[in-house]
Amino acid sequence: MTRTPWWRNAVVYEVYVRSFADADGDGDGDLRGVRSRLGYLRDLGIDALWLTPFYRSPLADGGYDVADYRDVDPRFGSLEDFDALVADAHEHGLRVIIDIVPNHTSDRHPWFREALASPPGSPARDRYVFRAGPPDGSPPTDWPSAFGGPAWTRLPDGEWYLHLYASEQPDLNWHNPEVRAEFEDILRFWLDRGADGFRIDVAAGLFKDPEFADLGDRGRHEPGSPIYGRPEVHQVYRDWRRVLDSYDGERMAIGEVWTDDPDTLVRYLRADELHQVFQFHLQLAPWSAADFRRVVTGAIDAVAPTGAAPTWVLSSHDVIRHATRYEQPAGPPGTGLARARAALLFVLALPGSTYLYQGEELGLPEVLDMPADARRDPIWIRSGGTVLGRDGCRVPLPWAGKAAPFGFGPDGSRPWLPVPDAWRDLTAEAQSAEPDSMLAFYRRALRKRRALPSDLPDSIVWAESPGESLAFRRGPLTCVVNFGSEPVKLPSGQRLLSSAPVGDLLPGNTAVWLLDR
Repeated sequence: MTRTPWWRNAVVYEVYVRSFADADGDGDGDLRGVRSRLGYLRDLGIDALWLTPFYRSPLADGGYDVADYRDVDPRFGSLEDFDALVADAHEHGLRVIIDIVPNHTSDRHPWFREALASPPGSPARDRYVFRAGPPDGSPPTDWPSAFGGPAWTRLPDGEWYLHLYASEQPDLNWHNPEVRAEFEDILRFWLDRGADGFRIDVAAGLFKDPEFADLGDRGRHEPGSPIYGRPEVHQVYRDWRRVLDSYDGERMAIGEVWTDDPDTLVRYLRADELHQVFQFHLQLAPWSAADFRRVVTGAIDAVAPTGAAPTWVLSSHDVIRHATRYEQPAGPPGTGLARARAALLFVLALPGSTYLYQGEELGLPEVLDMPADARRDPIWIRSGGTVLGRDGCRVPLPWAGKAAPFGFGPDGSRPWLPVPDAWRDLTAEAQSAEPDSMLAFYRRALRKRRALPSDLPDSIVWAESPGESLAFRRGPLTCVVNFGSEPVKLPSGQRLLSSAPVGDLLPGNTAVWLLDR
């Protein structure tokens, strides 16, 4: 009998390291802080944790601007701290996935400093994407930065360098074999230290059109884009897969791939490439039965030809927290939280793996009223304060106590982003004492998920759904979600778990799991 790989149906918890737990009191979360909370993560019921970047970095983009891929930034700890964290996580039965950032480095990376000190056409500059611009002084192409403005910065010698994100994040030239060899060595460095897998940042963006065609009216992620989804990238992941497969322990890789095209998605999931790709559309979908059904059908159908499993994401460090998103369409107070509970049951009942984002188990809302002078996101900075950016979903976690920052760090420490006073009732400590809290609900849901029959199929069948509800069957399991405000009739079956009290009818904004009797 073939054993199912651990990652295929895993629940993975994203740890935004800087905002998780601060052990040394400098205001930044760190690896020792994560290690101190492993018992909390184990008791939550997850299978693995994904660590956002903790490498040496100036933090121009929250650590996604890496200056040294083989070391831990002192603000986050040391290599010894990483080793201890991995060892303890494995003792707790948890796998550890780490972020790898191959599209770009920091402008403080030794390679880029060497490039700046070298002349045009030099081998040092060939590791990055440098171009001469037209005589009128405009950038070489119309390519935009994801953070606003052009994706090119001009140097005093007249050449331009490419940065699809912040100017502090120069893009690497993946046509250069030295770049490819370097990252394979980086993978081995962390695999040798016990990492169980990698989340690949901007996984589809490594190669750019060698003809440097303008983007024009095309979206940056559309098929045929000159800056995303180039076919050359697939050989990189074939090479990486050989590295991963050379290690024991089912090491894996999941790619950050944005695409609406199923044929494009399938290519990353071929048997000799990535194990998983993120399917983000559910975290962008409005609270609607029709939209949830459309997204789930598309996601399952997209991966079906590959034999891979879909992935489900409601929140992450890049989007508004779903407890806040689900407040629309508006309902009575608490609507967003009620819908968030229902959405959790919905995704946990689906085939595939679920990626949770830290704090969603506490029902944390997006912080929309953060003071302007506290915001750090380059989106906010590059937009001149006209776009809020992602700071609101990255606020440090509230752990305990009655006063901000609620045990995020030692007494008297000040976190890198302010924690709202209104979170005093949302701490992990407060919710652990409340049987009906969001934290208690997440623990119950994850425990029930583990107790579901092990032979549930990797497919679903949509069932008859009255009113504004949505129902699907997965073998003996039925999940029903009422997206409307009016109660609907429930089908028969043994009730395993519901997101709110349920009688003969399923209330609005509520979900239930039923098992065939």
